Amino acid sequence: MATLTRRALTGFATAGAAALVLAGCAGGAGGGDYLACAVSDEGSWNDKSFNEAVYDGLQLAESELGVEIAEAESNTPEDFGPNLQAMVDANCDVIFGVGFNLIEDINAAAAANPEVNFVTVDGFSDGNANLKPVNYAMAESSYLAGYLAAAYSTTKVVGTYGGMQIPAVTDFMDGYYYGAMAYASETGEDVTVVGWDPMSETGDFIGDFVPNSATSKSIAASQIEAGADVLFPVGGDQFGAGSEAITEAGIDGVMIGVDKDIALTSPEYADFVLTSAEKRMTQATFDIIQDGAAGEFNGDIYVGTLANGGTDLSPLYDFDAEVSQEVKDRLEEIKQGIIDGDIDPLS
Repeated sequence: MATLTRRALTGFATAGAAALVLAGCAGGAGGGDYLACAVSDEGSWNDKSFNEAVYDGLQLAESELGVEIAEAESNTPEDFGPNLQAMVDANCDVIFGVGFNLIEDINAAAAANPEVNFVTVDGFSDGNANLKPVNYAMAESSYLAGYLAAAYSTTKVVGTYGGMQIPAVTDFMDGYYYGAMAYASETGEDVTVVGWDPMSETGDFIGDFVPNSATSKSIAASQIEAGADVLFPVGGDQFGAGSEAITEAGIDGVMIGVDKDIALTSPEYADFVLTSAEKRMTQATFDIIQDGAAGEFNGDIYVGTLANGGTDLSPLYDFDAEVSQEVKDRLEEIKQGIIDGDIDPLS
């Protein structure tokens, strides 16, 4: 088999089944070709969030660099280990594990296969030199999002909730909270954040990352009932649930997207999306594959920041006229202050 077709391994929950599918395909990874692979977290490659952003990076590398790609989609956490092993068995040159929930499995895979390069997105390495962590300082862009949310809100109540209470989620929520509080401090207006208290580390969580679940919609509705007219759901694609809750409540509410530029990539929600706190994983994925194909892979941590463009707010699009120039200018000042180190997005 000359090329290992992308999605060839989708949904296989056992290493044995995946290996069977790959029988006779190992040659696709040889002959000097570079095979870049990825294993998803729950939520599918079409989650309009972090899984999809990484997969977009694989596709970009395939089209721009001519590398081969393969992937394994995880339906449950029990799929993580077998899917990683399937990628090892496919002779992948680099294997991305997407999401904090894969940390234990990808560290085990990296330790067991020191000759294979791995990348953990939103994870960390337990000392494996062949495992590159990719992290994002999401408190930075989320601080801007929180300031904007408080400025935009007419009720001065803004809400946030997460998929699961893990650092990759609460990092967004922390920044959002402190950004909203910064607006309150600067203006003297009372602002309330519902759904997360970084001091007590208590808040609203769905319990998983299932897109647009009934639980997600219920949380959104509860926060709207508490007065929130700006929602920041940090749990993958929760924008259908959020927009339904806003519509059914009959309020002039908006959401702030996460991970991708939601108004652009999911235009069906554009009327509800004020901006998005982007985690630009597509470019990082492409860059890591490009380095690996050139023989320059390393296990050094990559951190996406406002300074290096790894994270930022999306354009305001149709909401641009609804945000004053004063607020826009202040957001630019705050952004530069965070970059310069004069503003701490976690205080």
